[in-house]
Amino acid sequence: MKAIAQTEFGDADVLVLREVPDPVISLDQVLVEVRAAGLNPVDRLVRMGYVAGVLPHHFPLIPGWDVAGVVRAVGPAVDGFAVGDEVFGYQRKDHVQHGAYAEMVAATERGLAHKPASLSFEEAGGLALTGLTAVQALRKVGVSAGDTVLVHAAAGGVGHLAVQVARIMGASRVIGTASPRNHEFLRSLGVEPVAYGDALVDNVAELVGGDGKVDVAFDCVGGAALNDSPALVRDPARIVSIVDTNVLELGGRYAYAKPVAADLEWLAGHAGSGALKVEVQQTFPLAQAADAHKLLEGRHVRGKVVLTV
Repeated sequence: MKAIAQTEFGDADVLVLREVPDPVISLDQVLVEVRAAGLNPVDRLVRMGYVAGVLPHHFPLIPGWDVAGVVRAVGPAVDGFAVGDEVFGYQRKDHVQHGAYAEMVAATERGLAHKPASLSFEEAGGLALTGLTAVQALRKVGVSAGDTVLVHAAAGGVGHLAVQVARIMGASRVIGTASPRNHEFLRSLGVEPVAYGDALVDNVAELVGGDGKVDVAFDCVGGAALNDSPALVRDPARIVSIVDTNVLELGGRYAYAKPVAADLEWLAGHAGSGALKVEVQQTFPLAQAADAHKLLEGRHVRGKVVLTV
């Protein structure tokens, strides 16, 4: 099969289309013919070797943890999927080598769900990792009815789903930081936009009124946004970050997405009903994965970038 396989760590140009052996599925795995593979910031870190100290890496390395496609074979121990099913999922494995930037992938059952018929493969390919991150992080800080939730970088891949998930969980107000060019997009999602920067604390206080505090702060960027968060929330224990473990020193929580089938089905249900929308800014054919990474590195992506296979 064809796949994007890098033979060394480096910049985007190490992502080369190659002919590689077809994947072999074990007794409890599913062979998925890939139709779309979502890009995530972690893919860049994998490509450059920054994750090698956390997970074993092997070359040639096929990146990508987000996948959507069609089941072509199932192991005899697989119960929930059959040949021909349209699926999507988060396929982070214990060793980094056989990812989703490929024509086929051997998928774990726990990291798959059935794709809603109303979603395109491109939308489904951008849903799993970002959606799981949003759901699991917001659950860590107990978002519930009546909460006011602030999401830093609300127009990005995780952020634009987190604002919607917060609404689904019952938040009465959702505020999102973004550049002015994305404010109208956030309004279309039912979010109150606010500009990030040095005046963030004052801007949020003015928008919220009263004591100027929110119930939950969801950090997708780290740095100054995370450092401002204790001044923005009533209780530091309800700060959650997905990028910076320093949140623990502030009394908050750190979240890292886990492949949980029930959570994927939760996402599928809400996406299928139209309550959760995946914004795909741009798609690239598989062979142009390097160009897709270069766009992602610009850090001005609204929603998701997706490879089509």
